[in-house]
Amino acid sequence: MEERIRFGHRVLGAEWSSEDARWTVRAEYEGEPVELTCDFLHSCTGYYRYDEGHSPEFPGSERFEGEIVHPQRWPEGFDPAGKRIVVIGSGATAVTLVPALAERAAEVTMLQRSPSFILSLPESDRIAMALRRRLPERTAYAATRWKNMLLTVLSYQVARRAPRLSRRLLRRGVARELPTGYPVGRDFDPTYEPWDQRLCLVPGGDLFRAIRGGGASVVTGRIETFTESGIRLASGRGLEADAIVTATGLELLLFGGIELSIDGEQVDPARRVAYKGTMLSGVPNFAFALGYVNASFTLKTDLVAEYVCRLLRHMDARGHRVATPRAPDPSVPEEPLIDLSSGYVVRSVDLLPRQTAVQPWRANQNYFVDRRQLGRGPVDDEIEFAAGSRAAA
Repeated sequence: MEERIRFGHRVLGAEWSSEDARWTVRAEYEGEPVELTCDFLHSCTGYYRYDEGHSPEFPGSERFEGEIVHPQRWPEGFDPAGKRIVVIGSGATAVTLVPALAERAAEVTMLQRSPSFILSLPESDRIAMALRRRLPERTAYAATRWKNMLLTVLSYQVARRAPRLSRRLLRRGVARELPTGYPVGRDFDPTYEPWDQRLCLVPGGDLFRAIRGGGASVVTGRIETFTESGIRLASGRGLEADAIVTATGLELLLFGGIELSIDGEQVDPARRVAYKGTMLSGVPNFAFALGYVNASFTLKTDLVAEYVCRLLRHMDARGHRVATPRAPDPSVPEEPLIDLSSGYVVRSVDLLPRQTAVQPWRANQNYFVDRRQLGRGPVDDEIEFAAGSRAAA
């Protein structure tokens, strides 16, 4: 299998030729151009930009005499021991970094402009452990997996259908983890509804353990400016720091930055509609894998891979070389592909494909719906098939 993998390649673009019914993929290997051809192209790049994250401009940052670190450019040899560290952010990166840094730093402050919903999860799954003691390994694993999927879907549906109840439950869970009398509403009660943005998970409650132990604290406020010795907030409060970590989020990058074109005309993904959340209207023999925003990413990508295999088998059995999703009726209202108000989504939403409320032009955020649609539903609805040109035969 390894001989079929091209390591160290950076894909730059892919051009579809209708005459040849084939993709030509342009790549780079050790600075040299490489071309590969294929009949079907499957992009498994996710949607994050990994070479750099979102880095807003902070007034006065050039004045700060300490070290400024972005998590995606973490310097080798950075030692938190004995340092006063401010972590800017309230997302998954921040809530993960704070307790890890607090183990050695003198003081860690998580500075957030506004709170996020945070859920503490136990480090060990007692139900899974009990199942393993009583059932064969494979059966216990399958049962645990289904249990986790059911709980994930259920909690998301409750949050969307009963946001007040979900908010109360999340706030109550946080309050149990914090010291008595802690102002939960100030630091852990967001202005948005549950699952308008991703829920931050804290494994083993380590963030709250660091707060209870005094090694970490949370400050909610807006930054006015960096100073020589730290940060001054709009409230006038100053935060002294030897190092500042800017956990300020990610940037989206569709298809890993690969530029697609069809017969010499560049494809703008933002002007296409996502078919079953895995293909693009009007783009032949192309699929992409995007995971769930409310569950394990790989749950969705596994189903996408299964659907692509079903589609290819369908094409082989009928002698088709080309499969192109038709565009939906222009009268059908379109909406963003990712329905989150998170900053990284809002900043890039105009770069992403669209979706509709009508199947198959909807990217479901529900494993059980997708399992039925992608795993057992029709593979040829709203797809135009062609045998390909004589030149491609």
